[in-house]
Amino acid sequence: MRYLTTPKNAYDTINATISHGINHLETARGYGQSEEFLGRAFAAGLPVPRSQLYITTKIPPTEDADTMNRYIDESLARLNVCYIDCLGIHGINTWEHLELIKNPNGCMQAVWKAIDDGRVKHIGFSTHAPLEVILATINTDFFEFVNLHYYYFFQRNAPAVELAYQKEMGVFIISPSDKGGRLYTPPPTLVKLCHPFSPLEINYRFLLSDSRITTLSVGAGNPDELIKPLQTSDSIHPLTEEEKRVFHTLADYSYQALGNSQCSQCYKCLPCPENINIPEILRLRNLTISYNMKNYGEYRYGMLENSGHWFPGMKGNRCTECGDCLPRCPENLDIPSLLQDTHTRLQGKPGRRLWG
Repeated sequence: MRYLTTPKNAYDTINATISHGINHLETARGYGQSEEFLGRAFAAGLPVPRSQLYITTKIPPTEDADTMNRYIDESLARLNVCYIDCLGIHGINTWEHLELIKNPNGCMQAVWKAIDDGRVKHIGFSTHAPLEVILATINTDFFEFVNLHYYYFFQRNAPAVELAYQKEMGVFIISPSDKGGRLYTPPPTLVKLCHPFSPLEINYRFLLSDSRITTLSVGAGNPDELIKPLQTSDSIHPLTEEEKRVFHTLADYSYQALGNSQCSQCYKCLPCPENINIPEILRLRNLTISYNMKNYGEYRYGMLENSGHWFPGMKGNRCTECGDCLPRCPENLDIPSLLQDTHTRLQGKPGRRLWG
């Protein structure tokens, strides 16, 4: 979704991607002209034949089978292909989305038909949902893969990774360099703590060393952005002692920097009567204070109240100090004060999703 500046940049990025040995290209109906630009690249010619590539596109859940069937055909036409290797149901983010999937006469009827007639080879789903929704969706046993958020700096979805692995599903990690911490442009504090590795490299190694994880998205916006991730991409061995030392250093430094204001991310503070995304806000506070990841914190915090179900919840200044969360917090954190503190630190410009 990030190569969309011009058709030429899209082609150059796709061509460089394949030339570097990447064989999995992922797009989505919702990513502007991304499907169309990928289809143009196929028409113009690429370094390897279509049969050597795995193409994933993603389509949101629909209320009826006819709409989904039409969307599948439209994606095939834009991509200039006769079949899609992997179709992801895009954004099963709420219980309501899951109900659409479970409806026997709904959109999945069209998906099964597309599998039967060969237009689609494999079916999965992408999600930005709360953990409980992700686990319930995996447990439908409808899907062969899941796209989700999971990084060193966000490990809430670890149980979903494990459940998917137990069910022999593919596990696809969304945007580890950007959503995982804006690690292309890390702050000096984080660079120093990760030495002799780069923050980008150490996050990739956290994921690549985990045999349960199948693939990571690079999300290159241009050919140059392929270079750093591909320097690490073959490093799938277990963590080295030096890498383990870096992770211990990061954890110790965070503990020292935050002291008794560190949020452990247990999520017991929820639900909030004002629908404030308390754990996520306090996670961003953790990262801002510990590692000076303010740029990332402002980026993610600015998306609250602007991204719907893709990044739900209200900002910290919406707190009414009702106190509902206080007795549920095992660390006895003064949550209302920490929410206001985070808002003061991170209330930059409002953000939005890159597409939508």
